[in-house]
Amino acid sequence: MVGKSVVTLDDLSTNQILELLHKAEYIDAHRKEVSHTCEGRVLATLFYEPSTRTRLSFETAMLRLGGKVIGFAGAQLASVTKGESISDTLKTVSNYVDVVAIRHPKEGAALVASRAASVPVINAGDGGHMHPTQTLADLATLQSRFGRITNLTVGLCGDLTFGRTVHSLIETLCRFGNVRFVLISPDELKTPQYVIDRINATPSCSYVEVRDLASVIGDLDVLYMTRVQKERFFNEDDYLRLRDTYILDEDKLSLAKPDMAVLHPLPRVNEIAVEVDDDPRAAYFEQVKNGMLMRMALESSVVGDELPGYEPLNPKEVQA
Repeated sequence: MVGKSVVTLDDLSTNQILELLHKAEYIDAHRKEVSHTCEGRVLATLFYEPSTRTRLSFETAMLRLGGKVIGFAGAQLASVTKGESISDTLKTVSNYVDVVAIRHPKEGAALVASRAASVPVINAGDGGHMHPTQTLADLATLQSRFGRITNLTVGLCGDLTFGRTVHSLIETLCRFGNVRFVLISPDELKTPQYVIDRINATPSCSYVEVRDLASVIGDLDVLYMTRVQKERFFNEDDYLRLRDTYILDEDKLSLAKPDMAVLHPLPRVNEIAVEVDDDPRAAYFEQVKNGMLMRMALESSVVGDELPGYEPLNPKEVQA
């Protein structure tokens, strides 16, 4: 993985993803030992659209590894306001840093950035397209809750049309196989055909599409909630009409399995009632911690710095 850019998770093999999950577990148990792993390294966070959580996670990951961080948050703070292209920005920043994390509102921006840069580029979200490190956080949360990322019934609820985290998670779980998907949304926010095609192309995976969360929640091992994203709508009336379609509260949760895990990419608006936070099934703040750990694993891997005392997975374990 040394020197590798991660624009989508297709840039990583399934073995590399399992290796990152293993590394993240090691990092969590050996925080002190790994705290100088990336000493002398610099990460640039180039965030052309706001995202407090993802940016802080990438930055904290490098700081906890002993590295340093530069960057900007918001296109108005960058030379893009003077008309500079992404390519030129990346060619410039590559001279300053060892690795770049970029977030941009336009789909394909991270790919353009990775081609221009001479250092590894990690996609921190581009438009409605891909958000690979959020998916790594999701996988790490499944791994920590269930000890596996396959043989699960996974419900995805809310905005399945524009939710890049949903598309990325489904496509990645299909690579590992043996997952039953329950797609819960209003007709206006259904899963795009290309994602359905991905499920259909995986013999060990299946899906059903439903409108009613309460009717299926009892079947789920995982419930992945999403917010209806205002910034993806052209028409505010449509947004307001659909915003409150699916709200998870204690009443609905009472119908779920006792060990079901509730995930959410955050930020939440009102789709998960605050009362759910104290339920042991709420895993969304744990997801945030797992996101930081996976970014620590990824950043150290792409710059080629080995974690002190870390033993890689052997090939037999990887296949299991």
